[in-house]
Amino acid sequence: MVTRAQFASAIERRLDDEAARLAAEFARSRPTRHFVVDDLLPAPWLQAVAAAFPAPDQLLPKRSLRERKRVGVAVERYAPIVGDLLYAFQEPRVLAAIARLTGIEGLAADPTLYASGISVMGRGDFLNPHLDNSHDGDQQRYRVLNLLLYVAPDWPTGAGGDLELWEWPRRIAQTIAPVGGRLVVMETGPGSWHSVSRVRADARRLCVSNYYFAARSGSGRDYRHVTTFAGRPEEPVKRVVLAANAVARNLLGRVFPGLLRRGAHRRRPAAGAEASA
Repeated sequence: MVTRAQFASAIERRLDDEAARLAAEFARSRPTRHFVVDDLLPAPWLQAVAAAFPAPDQLLPKRSLRERKRVGVAVERYAPIVGDLLYAFQEPRVLAAIARLTGIEGLAADPTLYASGISVMGRGDFLNPHLDNSHDGDQQRYRVLNLLLYVAPDWPTGAGGDLELWEWPRRIAQTIAPVGGRLVVMETGPGSWHSVSRVRADARRLCVSNYYFAARSGSGRDYRHVTTFAGRPEEPVKRVVLAANAVARNLLGRVFPGLLRRGAHRRRPAAGAEASA
């Protein structure tokens, strides 16, 4: 069985192997700074993680106009290899490697997995264009990076489930397929609109997600907002409904700050899970 330390060492080594390319890609990419690295882990490790993913009935369904998927943070209920991979991204050596590539200082992981963890999407599932919540679950630090590792081996070409980075509000600037072993590291901020296209195949889109936080925002300016969804350009009714919903939720968050704090999608820190760089 692969351990957390082995995962962390492999991730650090793979990032360091392509450090010059990844740092340059992050610095020049638009509209949202990001980089993509393929074959992050050995194929047998990836296959073992995919095979160990929990059944859908062990995960929390999220179904609304905004999204359709299943998510989970109850790591103690899953096969150990799933939690070990999830928390490998919180090892100090991995945070340090990401900090070197992005140039973002003071990165901190979140052992409570606030809004992160694992997700599964199947045929018909989607995630509408959105901005991620601006802060951590305690409203103390800015959310500055998303780390998304896709683990479904042999993801079918043209199956949908693509990560879409937007030049908001009308154009998708880049589409990134959820190929198994592909890691996407993307900056989050007040303009980092992104979405997941509808899955069109009878396949499971598997993702391991971690979010990094910092005391200062990536732009250097102060801002605060809840997760904000919008309709696609071809969804005029949904655009109106979700725009009104976003205004209402952000207004409530300013009037009642406690509403922005941790919800159901959280867990207590695992022993030894906390790390920062």
